[in-house]
This record gives sequence, structure tokens and C-alpha cells, in this order.
Amino acid sequence: MRMDEMQAAIREQGLDGWLFYDHHHRDPIATRVLGLDPAAHVTRRWYYLVPAEGEPRKLVHRIESFRLDALPGTRREYSSWQELGRELESMLSGVRRIAMQYSPRNAILYLSMVDAGTVELLREMGKEIVSSADLVSRFEAVLSDDQMASHAVAQRAIDGILTAAWKEIADCLRPASGMPRAINEFTLMGRLAEAMRREGLTWENGPNVSVGPNSADSHYEPTAAQARAIRTGDFLLIDIWGRQQEPLGDGKPAIHYDVTWTGVIGREQSEREQTIFNAVRAARDAAIRVVQEAFAAHRPICGFEADRAARAQIEAAGYGAYFTHRTGHNIAADLHGTGAHLDDLETHDERRILPRTCFSVEPGIYLPGEFGIRSEINMLTTEDRAWVTGALQTELVRIA
Repeated sequence: MRMDEMQAAIREQGLDGWLFYDHHHRDPIATRVLGLDPAAHVTRRWYYLVPAEGEPRKLVHRIESFRLDALPGTRREYSSWQELGRELESMLSGVRRIAMQYSPRNAILYLSMVDAGTVELLREMGKEIVSSADLVSRFEAVLSDDQMASHAVAQRAIDGILTAAWKEIADCLRPASGMPRAINEFTLMGRLAEAMRREGLTWENGPNVSVGPNSADSHYEPTAAQARAIRTGDFLLIDIWGRQQEPLGDGKPAIHYDVTWTGVIGREQSEREQTIFNAVRAARDAAIRVVQEAFAAHRPICGFEADRAARAQIEAAGYGAYFTHRTGHNIAADLHGTGAHLDDLETHDERRILPRTCFSVEPGIYLPGEFGIRSEINMLTTEDRAWVTGALQTELVRIA
């Protein structure tokens, strides 16, 4: 745990401390930030205060008094609920403005780990509870050099796998032998997965292959029992993501690469498909541009600002009602990380997009019963620039 850096960040935000609290692993963020064992048997409440100045303070139940022994600081213990209240108030003596994994009005639901009762209790003690959102981003989403390099490894592998997939579809449907081979969404999904395994990648569920009307479902996933055949004349969407399997040299986990491309098979795109693609591409590029301009100018930018830039393009094209999800998400060891999301639809994400973070930009338009187009890229940032990390789709793929 980087205590000096953590306390400096707490002071920078004008806080008196950062209070961590857990019970039955209700706060995995606390576990990760503090470097605790995620498999530990936690049956009693514990509290850990990192003050802006001075030594950290622990409060643990006597039955599990050892629970925070791996962390620095003084220790208090309790048994009864009455003793808990007294010891907690004493532990928090001298601190008033405290960050916790809390979001006002549950605006950033990914962060809301502290229960309402605990917040009420602390407010009764005269404490001001504020969101730890930017602190969590700083200590969870900011990447090491090795992590940024791991993204590039996954990017090169997945971009190559995706390129090979377009060729494989063509080879199945229009083979040199003249004998077409059957292929469907689930079959292709399996082949993509096998290719990723060969490249030493790991991933969560998926990847996703969606044909025709299925691509209008932004979270569609084919199954063996219900998979649509891939045929000449179809519209196709592929969403694929993964990260390195091996632990990195600095001991930190690798991070994901996550992209979505769309194309048509054995034909030219229709005018409607081209119109929708143009609108999605304009939205994607608007979000990229506003982030790049902010970093070049050293201007802070929040996640909701990039979402607004993308959404304005799609609304201007007349398809706002069909853009039904946020513009992007933070990317880390978890595919959907705990840093700022590009979101002013599902949440109003006021978290800053920080230097040395990774995130997707993936606007989409989904026309029920017809097709859906999403164009997803990833970006990385440093203190003075932001860039797209992989190939940038500029036209619908035409699979010959």
C-alpha cells in the first residue's frame, strides 16, 4: 500500500481522511486498494482510517482482531454494538470530512459500496461523508508501465485475430474449392476464443458475434442452441476482448483490449447501413477529439463530457433514441474498471479521466429488427496526450 502517496492525495482533495469499511466482502474496492486477501473469512465489521496526516487507525472485532494486521496503524477492538459506536467515534476523533466508497444519490453506482445505515451513523457523529470516486480512480485505474505495455500485447493479438476472422468467413462461404462450409455465430465465437487461447490471452464471457437483427441487441451473446447462420448478404458485428494471462513483471495484473467492428458479407453496404455507420463514426471521432484536445491543453475532463460530445453527433443525425448505452467504460484488469466511464446517460459520471488510464469509446445505434452498428476503440492517456491504441475502423468491412 502506498501510504505516503495516499495521504498526499487525501490532502490534495481537502479531506481529513479516507475511511474504509467492510463486512462479508461488501467492498471489493477496499480489499484491492489496501492489498488485503480477497478470500479472507470476514464475518465481522472492520474499519480502517487513512488520515491526511499521521498514523492510520484500525477498528476490528475481537473475534477477528487479526483481520487488519497486514496494514500499518494503531488498533482498537470492540465486541458489542454499543462498544462499536463508542470506539468508532473515538477512532474518528479529529477528522470531520471523510471520503468513503459512497456516491451521492447513487450517481456512480459502481462506487456505492457503503450502506446507508453506516453513512447515517457517521453523519450523526458530525462527519461529512464525501465520495472517494477520484481517489479510487487514482489508486485503482492508473496504470503502471508494464500494464500499459500489456494492453499493447493484447491489442496486437486481437487486431490480428479479428483480421483473420474476416478472411475465415470468406473462406467458408466462398472457398477456392467451390464447396461452401456452414458457419454460424456460435461456431465463429468458438474459433475466436480458440485463437485467443493460442495467443495466451484470457477474458470474461464472450466474445460476441451478432448477425443481422441480433446486432441490434447491444448485449447479445450466441449460444449453441440459438445461433444464427452466417450467410452471404448478411450484416455482421464482432465484439472481442481479452488480456494477457501471465502476471506482469511488476506483479500487477494485465489489462484488457476491447474492440467492436462491423461489416457486410458478399455485397456492398446499403445506403441505410452507410448512413448509420457514418453517424456512429462521427460520434466516436467527436469523443476521441474532445479527450485529445483536453489532454493536449492540460485541461481536466470528466467522463460525462466525452459522452456528451459523442451523443450530440448521433442526436443531430436523428438517431438519439437508438443510442441506448454509455459511450465508453474504463478498462483495467477488469474489463469494466473502476475509473471514469464516458457516461452522461446511465450515470452522470463526474470522475476525471486521469493520465495513465485506459478506456473504450464505443457509441452505437441499434435499430430493432434490422441491425446495430457499434464502433469501439480503446484509448490510453499520459499527462499531456491521449491516443487510440489499435486500428480505427473508417468504413464498414466488406467480406468478399
